[in-house]
Amino acid sequence: MKKSLLSLAFGTFALGIVEFGMMGILSDIARDLNISIVKGGHLISAYSAGVAVGAPSLIFLRKLPLRRLMLVLAAVIAIGNTLVAISPNYVCLLAARFISGLPHGAFFGAGAIVCSRLADKGKGASAVAVLVGGMTVANLIGVPAFTFLCQIVSWRLPFSLVALCGLITFIAIRYWIPVLAPLPDTGIKGQFRFLSKPEPWLIYAGVFFGQASVYCWLSYISPIMTQVTHFSQHSMTFIMVIVGAGMVFGNWLAGRLADKYSPSLVTAIFATIVAVLMPMIYFLSPYKIPSLVFTFLAPALLFGIGGPLQYLIVRYAKGGEMLGGAGIQIAFNVSNAVAAAVGGAVINHGFGIASPALVGIPCALIGAAALFSMYHKTRKQSSSK
Repeated sequence: MKKSLLSLAFGTFALGIVEFGMMGILSDIARDLNISIVKGGHLISAYSAGVAVGAPSLIFLRKLPLRRLMLVLAAVIAIGNTLVAISPNYVCLLAARFISGLPHGAFFGAGAIVCSRLADKGKGASAVAVLVGGMTVANLIGVPAFTFLCQIVSWRLPFSLVALCGLITFIAIRYWIPVLAPLPDTGIKGQFRFLSKPEPWLIYAGVFFGQASVYCWLSYISPIMTQVTHFSQHSMTFIMVIVGAGMVFGNWLAGRLADKYSPSLVTAIFATIVAVLMPMIYFLSPYKIPSLVFTFLAPALLFGIGGPLQYLIVRYAKGGEMLGGAGIQIAFNVSNAVAAAVGGAVINHGFGIASPALVGIPCALIGAAALFSMYHKTRKQSSSK
């Protein structure tokens, strides 16, 4: 693996921990700051708001050389999480979480372009898979370690370590990534011009519905596994490791397949498999062995859909590549929030704790339809040349 790509994976590793790790430590923070769980939940929303605000800000940084831009984003990762670790009260912590979310979408958006430039010929999707892979490894190793440290020491220590990871990312980018020229400046309007074509919208639809198809179920994996499948609460750490392992495998496999075949075709097939898998997850949820298998397969398909599309958008966002790549992360985060809300609404309406898996079926079918449509468009374009 190229050291230049590894330096970017350090950054996405840190971002993966701070995005997903907060969910498991809300009770610790709420108890320490003497706030309610509901107020603690706003800390997750504050991060998502930072992602949504920070990603479009790339249009104002578009003239920076790419390495310098990645250095700025790595510095914000370090600074933002340092502020989280030293926040004296809830208001400061809320603001710090917003700041720490600012570089998230931008790092993925600009990082995908850097990966495409650094990749060997025909290995672009695999290179972007390394970028996304940092987040999958965060879910496999980083988040469980993050939660463990919070429980035995303090929630502030893990955020300090994430800040250190941001500093390591800064140093690695500084020494391992060569100087890269900035993208051609197309002006503010030019940054958005790619949105006038259907292809980016099909990609975003694939991301939104493809991710939602699994997240409807994944958002409620803890109550499903403990109340329906009847695993103990202590088993959830092991189960979440299986989830992380699935993410790592799916991201790697999709990257390899997308280099060999069309990324839109690979992701469309993955979304179709999700549509088949979700009813199986629902009907077999009382049984432990099948549930563990699905706990690996569903997250594998989740990241198998998202990774290649992060690479594909760079092709179809000419003039606004960084904004296009950042838009993937906006679609991803909005999809997660909507999927959790829809899944919760289905449970609240009395359909059962396992019912969010059924909501994933139409989401997967819509995502697959968008991605198959994208594939047919690319085939037509290739045959007409």
